Amino acid sequence: MLEDLDPKPVFRFFEELTKIPRCSGNEKQVSDYLVGFAKEKKFEVVQDKALNVIIRKPGTAGYEKSPAVIIQGHMDMVCEASKASSHDFSVDPLSLVIDGDVLRADDTTLGADNGIAVAYGLAILDSTDIPHPPIELLVTTSEETGMNGAFALDADHLTGKTLLNIDAEEEGVLFVSCAGGLNLACEFDTTWKKATGGALLIEVSGLKGGHSGLEIVQQRANAIKLLGRVLDAAREAGAFGIAAISGGSKSNAIAREARATVTATAPVLKKIRSLVGNLSKDLKAEFAAVDPDVAVAATSADKVARQLDRASTDKIIDFLLIAPNGVQSMSMDLEDLVESSLNLGVLEQSGESIKLTVSVRSSVDSIREGIARALEALAGLVGATSARTGEYPAWQYEADSKIRDLCVSVYKEVTGHDAHVRAIHAGLECGLLREKLPQTDMISFGPNVYDVHTPDEHLSISSVANTWAFLTAVLAKSK
Repeated sequence: MLEDLDPKPVFRFFEELTKIPRCSGNEKQVSDYLVGFAKEKKFEVVQDKALNVIIRKPGTAGYEKSPAVIIQGHMDMVCEASKASSHDFSVDPLSLVIDGDVLRADDTTLGADNGIAVAYGLAILDSTDIPHPPIELLVTTSEETGMNGAFALDADHLTGKTLLNIDAEEEGVLFVSCAGGLNLACEFDTTWKKATGGALLIEVSGLKGGHSGLEIVQQRANAIKLLGRVLDAAREAGAFGIAAISGGSKSNAIAREARATVTATAPVLKKIRSLVGNLSKDLKAEFAAVDPDVAVAATSADKVARQLDRASTDKIIDFLLIAPNGVQSMSMDLEDLVESSLNLGVLEQSGESIKLTVSVRSSVDSIREGIARALEALAGLVGATSARTGEYPAWQYEADSKIRDLCVSVYKEVTGHDAHVRAIHAGLECGLLREKLPQTDMISFGPNVYDVHTPDEHLSISSVANTWAFLTAVLAKSK
């Protein structure tokens, strides 16, 4: 379908990737595909226990003795679908749509984050007419769920002292620093009892969502946080119990939907309906500029067998109400850079267990630690346990960087415009890779990708071509 798009080799490989299941944690098939490609081309290849893949290609004529350059991206993708979609990410190829300069998938994420990096890398490896130094293509696994591949990587497999990370989503921006982060899973202590009265389903929907690092500065609504406000307001109606509760789908995605089933007497449920209706209007007004389609609804639900007791219900509502969410501080050193943030990512129920996973980010490790400790203390106050997972370091800015200087120069030469050198409020694998490869000079860039981690994710076709011209020019200058 993409055969007429330029650059042809990049889109050919990207389309191949869209046919392969590669949700985080399900990367065996795509990892094997990369190994198969390397073997077919007779390139040296390493596939480790974490399914990371490293493919080596010698330098072209005149570049044989040049230092190796590492091209790096991750093979996994965030798998999100709209409510109307019946797509099965475990078996179905993505359904691609071309709309002018836009490439997207039909009602699902596109996986340009970070399949486009893999496509660029494969196109370089497959090329016969692009001058370049020795290439080490490093493709990692499970970046979206904790950078597990980068954590497991054995740095002894790599020799390059320059690394090009192609996991950014803004053309013309060169990232030289990133935030560190962690996930905090808070599990509530719950007591259940037999349900009484009728049931009401409260739903928060219609939100844009987005990447919990890149889009957090937009101050979009978080459905889990709004659900906490709605449930708190409902307490004015009288006593009720939570029978079921859930929201969000990924810790690194701003929650677009959340819901709770509550039980109470008929008069209380009637009052809750009225309160929800009033609050829905208030929320729509509050978020008119950033989330105009936010909706809160209360509808009748089937009777349920059990509910949380009053104390457990109140503790969960209190936590959702009090827990901070969104931007916590802005950098005083770099203009418009979010320094620290939180995202109430996934609220899930399994049997009698209710757990909330929160993503914490900061470019300053001590601030990230302070926020995490405050959340742990709040969890303790409501009787919840908390556990940290997926902790990864920040990538600190380096005053002296040859690859940064080269990229700035090449971008001006190729485009006629000045590149923007920035830090990013998101986790890049550069933080972990820099720890493992302390002598390696790194930079991150990429084409324009929009609404990542949502079913609205889309890629600029022309920007892919522009970034390809830039990438190949950088490699040609890396002699």
